[in-house]
Amino acid sequence: MELLNYDFMQRAMIAALLVGLTAPAVGTFIVQRRLALLGDGIGHVALTGVALGFLTGTTPVVTAVIVSVLGAVAIELVRARGRTSGDVALALLFYGGIAGGVMLIGLSPGGSNATLMSALFGSISSVTEEDVWITAALAVAVLGVVVYFGRELFLLCQDEDVARTSGLPVRFLSLLIAVTAAVTVVIAMRVVGLLMVSALMVVPVATSQQLSRSFLATMLLAMGFGVVATVGGLSSAFYAGVAPGATIVLLSLAGFVLALGIGRFVRRSRAQESTP
Repeated sequence: MELLNYDFMQRAMIAALLVGLTAPAVGTFIVQRRLALLGDGIGHVALTGVALGFLTGTTPVVTAVIVSVLGAVAIELVRARGRTSGDVALALLFYGGIAGGVMLIGLSPGGSNATLMSALFGSISSVTEEDVWITAALAVAVLGVVVYFGRELFLLCQDEDVARTSGLPVRFLSLLIAVTAAVTVVIAMRVVGLLMVSALMVVPVATSQQLSRSFLATMLLAMGFGVVATVGGLSSAFYAGVAPGATIVLLSLAGFVLALGIGRFVRRSRAQESTP
């Protein structure tokens, strides 16, 4: 493939593959828990972390992880204590994150509109070898959490009261989901951008739900759809000369529409077969 002749595209492909695996894996738990907008909220907070990295002259990915995790923990604690509804808490996260990010980027020595656009909409060409290694380490950590705590997180997402009755550490598991989502947002920001990162955590899962019945099958199928969307979208964007992030999201949405039609046809066929 011609695109693999370029070093920056090789790095971008590795990043896209990692994003395609991790975002839907975490997104399955988020969708099941009806927190589909959590990724958007954390994405806005991550912008402040990226800007802080530019302002302090440190690695933006690292500062984005730190700030995103702190934001995710804060939103979960506010939601759990019930003093503010989940929607209002997310809204506060939205506004504070984007405002803080814009302000800090303006104050940073190398801050510019280009820097802001790169963070919001992704910048495949800016993926460095260091970014790839950091992304790979974060992806391994995220997938490790999903595999190790998968059963407990599944029970929590199904019914929090049942999980508490069963003796599971509900507070810890809730924080774990939030923190894992925060790390996933940072993993995906270079590929699709912070404004669209939530799409990769939600759309492949919604697509998978049209075709699968069990939770595990939904997750695995969503991860497959995620890889197809990120790698396919990145390849299409390279040859078409368009924005990779937008192409990846639009390809994901196209897959959802296709799966929606197939799912309805399959369900209708099964209903007809079961009718005497």
